[in-house]
Amino acid sequence: MSTRSALETQLAVVAGFDDPSAALEQYPTPPGLAASVVHDADLRGDVEGATVVDLGAGTGMLALGAALRAPTRVVGVELDPAALATARDNRRRVGVDAAVGWVRADVTRLPVVGDGDRQTTVLTNPPFGAQRDAVHADREFLAAAGAVADVSYSVHRAGSREFVASFAADHGGRLTASYAATIDLDRQFAFHEADSEAVDVEVHRVAWDA
Repeated sequence: MSTRSALETQLAVVAGFDDPSAALEQYPTPPGLAASVVHDADLRGDVEGATVVDLGAGTGMLALGAALRAPTRVVGVELDPAALATARDNRRRVGVDAAVGWVRADVTRLPVVGDGDRQTTVLTNPPFGAQRDAVHADREFLAAAGAVADVSYSVHRAGSREFVASFAADHGGRLTASYAATIDLDRQFAFHEADSEAVDVEVHRVAWDA
């Protein structure tokens, strides 16, 4: 297994959104955060040999990070066709050997199901719900994760631990681990006032038992 920092270096070539949508809250997942999520999941035995599903894959950062850690296969699910095209290009940039498939779909109507023969792990950096069109999107992503996954890792705004624990408990899951992180987001939209903003986030691992 390579180090977390080596994984971050491999993911640094992943291109972001050409024309990001504010309504969809399309912010790139930084390679450092993706490397931390994937490395932690791999250390816990949730990537190698598993089927990994990236919900809201965007340009493929989490999916491609997982693909570098010997999963059986990776599926990236994304609604935006332009983002999926970039994700396919990013796969070539990163040069992964694992089986990676890209599916255009809404996470509330997933055309994929869990793999009954092996563990299914969901990785997702969902919209935080800050924009009107994305309100409660984090709930929809968690519900979708619970429908297909044995285990999920999701990124949320800071202070979300109680919400995720409660939501998981109500939907047949258990919050088993959480940790904090800080990401730097560059200015993308007209309403952004600063060139860069440090955003505090949390990563939550949920085991879906039912």
